[in-house]
Amino acid sequence: MTTDPRPQQSTASAVAAQRLQDAMKRLRARLRAESGQNATGLTPTQIAVLGRIIRQGPLTAARLAALEHVSAQAIAQSLAVLKTAGLIHTAPDPQDGRKKLVSADASATELLDRLLTGRSDFLVRAIDEVIAPDERADVEKAIEILERLADADPRGGGI
Repeated sequence: MTTDPRPQQSTASAVAAQRLQDAMKRLRARLRAESGQNATGLTPTQIAVLGRIIRQGPLTAARLAALEHVSAQAIAQSLAVLKTAGLIHTAPDPQDGRKKLVSADASATELLDRLLTGRSDFLVRAIDEVIAPDERADVEKAIEILERLADADPRGGGI
């Protein structure tokens, strides 16, 4: 009687996938807390939208929604919060006065820089305190594997 190893591999992969999801969720939450993001009152989505505006603005809300892969309504809600906080401004589009261009306030760049620095500082401290020198190569390998997972397209068959 032959046994097919795939069911066991699938179970092992499912367990690994769940552990990875749990670890990433905990790390994301820790990074938000350590960076001070929780204290801003902004959601991760609003921070992501703000980052996109900083990197690619000025741009229309429709373009922003397309780039973020969300609905126009979701973008409108995020933009309303960011505008109330004084982190973004809108101005008429010089090419089409019916449209408004969204741009970031200087305070938005300062906020995002502070959050990113807080995340990096935490990770540097954590690596220095928790990862032994002989484990550094393991961390590098784990990063490479995570990058490959992030780039994977299992539906397209190209892992």
